[in-house]
Amino acid sequence: MSSGIQKKRVAVLISGRGSNMTALIEAARAADYPAEIVAVIANKADAGGLETARTHGIAAHAIPHREYPSKQAHEAAVSDALRAAKAEIVCLAGYMRLMSAEFVGAWEGRMINIHPSLLPLFKGLHTHEQALDAGVRVHGCTVHFVTAGMDEGPIIAQTAVPVLNGDTADTLALRVLSVEHETYARALALVASGKAVMKDGRTVFSD
Repeated sequence: MSSGIQKKRVAVLISGRGSNMTALIEAARAADYPAEIVAVIANKADAGGLETARTHGIAAHAIPHREYPSKQAHEAAVSDALRAAKAEIVCLAGYMRLMSAEFVGAWEGRMINIHPSLLPLFKGLHTHEQALDAGVRVHGCTVHFVTAGMDEGPIIAQTAVPVLNGDTADTLALRVLSVEHETYARALALVASGKAVMKDGRTVFSD
């Protein structure tokens, strides 16, 4: 039974097991979800998420960055794969590569990322350690549009979790991960449906 909606074509970039990628694949199985995952691309040949994607019938490609002479050459190969997949939106799901301003600019307003903190707090790596060191009482995750500045793009969706007495970086990471999947699926739906768009450096929402 067709829902009649036109689903946006989405490619997911990963470096590892891709748990958020899997969550997006599961969400996109719903008839009324406004996006479909058409390709998964990893910058590591042994990324576990590649096999997961294949088991779901999704084209999965390894484009190992170490096999290319430069960042520019690697990004050109990724761009070729995205074009071949006819991707309209790119989702980063644990993609551990800093991308050039040129690559980001080509996908401005159409590339999103999930980050394990409540941005603009705790950019970069080791966010859970940063949160514990800062003594914050709430932590969480953020989905944002990707811009040239690391973890600086306009925010699409956020979910907060409490920081509990006795938390370690590992226990806090698990609590954040427990809300990442729903948050990412919700944010992608907003972007794919046109209800969240990047305009003049901000996210503009509509019903």
